[in-house]
Amino acid sequence: MQTSGKAFEAVVSGRVQGVGFRYRAKEEADKLKISGWVRNLNNGDVEVYAEGTEAQLTSFLGWLNKGPPWAHVENVGVQWLNTSSGKHNRFVIR
Repeated sequence: MQTSGKAFEAVVSGRVQGVGFRYRAKEEADKLKISGWVRNLNNGDVEVYAEGTEAQLTSFLGWLNKGPPWAHVENVGVQWLNTSSGKHNRFVIR
């Protein structure tokens, strides 16, 4: 669980569903030791909530802008939060 850190909420749009985006996002988050969640939205976008250090989150955001090989990310809308909720102790697919 992150006790001191930052967080962001992001919406990733483009060809991001049906291409393993959530599974690969979880792999990347686990590798970076980030907590939070990822889920598909009804409009075809993917929503992400991530908590960690600024360095961890910046790296994860870089990955979100590329996605897995079969994805075509068109836009990542990000809202940075000054503090993490501390409610998440791992990264999950919702």
